[in-house]
Amino acid sequence: MRRHALLKLPPNETLLQLLLVLLLGSHSLAVCPSMCSCNRSHREVDCSWRGLRQLPDGLQHNIHSLNLSHNRFHNLDGQLTSYTHLRSLELSHNRLSHLPTGLPRSLWHLYAASNRLQLLDKNDTVYQWNLQVLDLSNNKLERAIFINNTLINLCTLNLSHNNFWTLPTNLPAHLEVIDLSHNLLVNVLPGSLDRLVKLTYFYLHANRFSTLPYGVFDKTASLRVITLGDNPWACHFYADISYLLSWAQQTPARVLGCPCHTQPVCGGVRPSRTGGWHFASYNLPPLAASAQDLSSIPPDDSVTGWWYLTVSALLSTQHTPKETWNTPHHPFTVTPISMSTFPTRSTDTHPTINHLHTDSHLISGTKEASSTDSFQTPDTSSLSRHKLHYRNTHQG
Repeated sequence: MRRHALLKLPPNETLLQLLLVLLLGSHSLAVCPSMCSCNRSHREVDCSWRGLRQLPDGLQHNIHSLNLSHNRFHNLDGQLTSYTHLRSLELSHNRLSHLPTGLPRSLWHLYAASNRLQLLDKNDTVYQWNLQVLDLSNNKLERAIFINNTLINLCTLNLSHNNFWTLPTNLPAHLEVIDLSHNLLVNVLPGSLDRLVKLTYFYLHANRFSTLPYGVFDKTASLRVITLGDNPWACHFYADISYLLSWAQQTPARVLGCPCHTQPVCGGVRPSRTGGWHFASYNLPPLAASAQDLSSIPPDDSVTGWWYLTVSALLSTQHTPKETWNTPHHPFTVTPISMSTFPTRSTDTHPTINHLHTDSHLISGTKEASSTDSFQTPDTSSLSRHKLHYRNTHQG
């Protein structure tokens, strides 16, 4: 009877009613899984800290972000393939021994820190053309295999706190930020960095380097900050270390933790107007952490034996020793390096770092430096491009 009534209506009214039915039907299907929390559109889903071993029922196939961190997943192979609109996937703090197979090719951000990964295979990332941020920190990785001309949009790669002995080769060519700190690195193959013409921030502190090959940094023209502290440099073998020492003094990049304790900061950093230096203390890895994470860490629980200079120290204006300032918020925001749950993420949250004078624990054993002066302020536009917060740019 109703179908006949619809047929008798004018075409415009019939089309209008059909559209209304479709809209109401799609709205009724937008149900958030009972054990998760969702935003109003049900396209940002947070299922973290639920003790899950299996993917929850009721997930919409058009979700944009999914947080499965702090659960008990061992294997998610093939279970996420159908979520073809997924942009941000958080898998940190689970029990995964490998990245799930069949991940959707729509991903922009993939976080899988603090799992049990031992190998990043070439097939794990070969189809991730859209991926911009990859965080695999705090795993057991010894090898990472990349294929040329893949991961063409990857800008930020976090492989810190793993078991790498050699810098991975064939790193994606468009990388701007690489964190390989807190590994077992002893070697960089010649030419490994030649294709990384956009590399801007390179974290190599807390490894086992004694020397680096001649010319290894010569083609990293975009480099702004590199950390080399807390490595056992072979300073007594001048022939082996001479290239690195010369490069560290002449590069326009800021070198934090100069090899052989020549000075705490070298390279492109210039003295302030008063002729001294000014430092910020920081005891977390470069790609961590929000203000709430800082407050939860005991003062003596340093990640390494020395206090890191933050990038924001280089980007700050002049301050007195009693002042504080806010650092840029990096994409990894849960200790040690991961992103926080989706509903609470905000680019307005920044850690506050206190200015402290340098001592013997700053930058791999250097002497005291002045606490009355500050760095000059370079352009901050590059850092702002790394604030890749999906929620702020793509609301469901």
